[in-house]
Amino acid sequence: MKKSTNPPAPEKTPSFEQALAELEGIVDVLERGETTLEESLAAFERGVGLTRLCQQALDTAEQRVRILTDARPDAEPEPFDTP
Repeated sequence: MKKSTNPPAPEKTPSFEQALAELEGIVDVLERGETTLEESLAAFERGVGLTRLCQQALDTAEQRVRILTDARPDAEPEPFDTP
């Protein structure tokens, strides 16, 4: 009897908070320096992907805030006043 081979399920995209937590874990592992070169490279690769995901989420959030705080379609973003 043959076993059916199902393709791997696509990975669910983590939320910003999940991605950030995983990224922090990866940084901790890499800082300890107790992994092999291959494991380190795989962790680094995953970290780069998570960083991009987090940056995209932050960019999207920033865009939403800009839209919500200024109803003028031609409005230019203005810097925040720093104390």
